[in-house]
Amino acid sequence: MGQPTVEDVANGMYELVKSTQGKKNLKPMDLIKAMIEEFGEDACDKKLCKQAIRQLIDSGRCIYSYVGGSYIRLPEDEGSKS
Repeated sequence: MGQPTVEDVANGMYELVKSTQGKKNLKPMDLIKAMIEEFGEDACDKKLCKQAIRQLIDSGRCIYSYVGGSYIRLPEDEGSKS
């Protein structure tokens, strides 16, 4: 398949955060470990994962949450909450 791009890793992280939203809080290291496991240690390293996290945060697709620790989660949709 070749080397994953930052975008590939960011999309994988986004899907993982989306699937666990409301069930489990994921720390940045949880995402890094999951992506290394998914793409393989040779293809995906910590540096690439950190770039993907930066892209998710900078684009607004995910946010940092500080509740007894630093977690990455989806931004809350104010309009969808009742």
